[in-house]
Order: sequence, then C-alpha cells, then structure tokens
Amino acid sequence: MNSPVVLVTGALTGIGRATALAFARQGARLIVSGRRDDAGLALAAELRALGALAEFLRADVRVEAEVRSLVEQTVERFGRLDVAVNNAGTEGQLGPITGQSVDNYTATFETNVLGTLLALKHEMRVMLRQGAGAIVNLSSVAGQVGIAGASVYAASKHAVEGRTKSAALEGAASGVRVNAVAPGPVATEMLDRFTGGDEAAKAGFLASVPARRAATPDEIAQTVVFLASDAARYLTGQSVTVDGGYTAQ
Repeated sequence: MNSPVVLVTGALTGIGRATALAFARQGARLIVSGRRDDAGLALAAELRALGALAEFLRADVRVEAEVRSLVEQTVERFGRLDVAVNNAGTEGQLGPITGQSVDNYTATFETNVLGTLLALKHEMRVMLRQGAGAIVNLSSVAGQVGIAGASVYAASKHAVEGRTKSAALEGAASGVRVNAVAPGPVATEMLDRFTGGDEAAKAGFLASVPARRAATPDEIAQTVVFLASDAARYLTGQSVTVDGGYTAQ
C-alpha cells in the first residue's frame, strides 16, 4: 500500500510544523504550505532528510484561487489526497470587546473561518470523488468556552467547530471524515503573543491549567495523526480537546 498523501496548511511554525514532522516520520508523502518561501523550502528539505517525499507550495488560505491551486497541485504531484490538516490560523488583535475593530474582525475571520471554508471546499471535492479521506481542522479551547480579551478569536474558532460538524455530516456517507483538534495552551509563539510577552502573565495562565503546563506542539500533532489514521476510521464530526484538563473545570 502506498504511503498516504498529506497536505498541511499553516505548516511553517508551531503545531503545523510539528504535524508535518510527525507525518514525515511515518513515511507520508507531504505537501506543506504557508506564505514564506524561505521557511517553506527549509521545512521541505528537513522533511526529505527524514526520508519523506515532501514539497513546499506557497498559498494564502484567504485566496480561493490559491487554495484551489494548492489542492490541484497536490493531486497532480501524488495522484490523490488522503489527509488534509487545516492549521493556518491567527489570534488577531487581542483586547476587550469595547476596543475591537472591524479590521481586526475581518482579518481574523478571513484566515480562521474563510480559510477553513475554502480549504474544506476544495479538499472535500477531491476526497468525495475518491470515496475516502480524512480532514483535521485546528480549533481551540476558545472554540468551546469564552475567553475574556479574545472574543473575536473565540468567535472564529466556534465557527470552525460548527463547520467541522457540518462538513462531517456531508462527507460521512462517502467515506470522508472531518474532525477537529482543540488545543489548550501550547508552547508556541502564539502563546507568547496571547500573554503579551509577559512571563508572569503566562505563568498565571498556565497555573489555571490542571496539568500546570502548556502542551508541546508534538503532543497536539500526535492527536492530529491519530485522527487522520485508520485507527480513528469510525470517528467523525468530533472535536478532540487536548488541554491538560482546562475545560474540565
């Protein structure tokens, strides 16, 4: 059996990068995508050094023509698309609702909500024709609970949760599974930005997590890999929360 063909958006840093590396270690054929050519080409070379067939394709998930081309080029290169990980996202500008702007709403929703829609649209077209495929969207605990000072981001991730469930219903009878992973705090640059670069604020936030620490990117990546695997073949329309117990409180 050929190794699976995996597409990862937002692959250049954090969870996306860790996910690409995790799939590469399993021998997947990979297309990694993002908006920075230098980082993308370096990541593809790193994946190939692990023995994976891997290429970088530049794409902005907010632009439908680029998303369509990304999916089409993946299929042209490898003949199919087995797994898609829709990781591209942004936290936007944080702050109270009373200080939020239309520009921040638009920028955040264009990446997190429109970007996920466009990716699903073109990935599912391929997978529905194949009669098989697994898609994993990156959500957040902010898609399940409110977070003061992050209302726009939280609203965008709530939208990702709803879209995941709806897409799963559309794909289930055709063998296409759609799930989400909802991380709590993860040791990435986004966590640093979320806490304003303030180590005391970060420590205070992590103290509210029962596990008393942030997840590593690889811990989230391993959940993504599981959801994409045959071990999860009856699992669809779900959001798997990986948060050290944060939402259990």
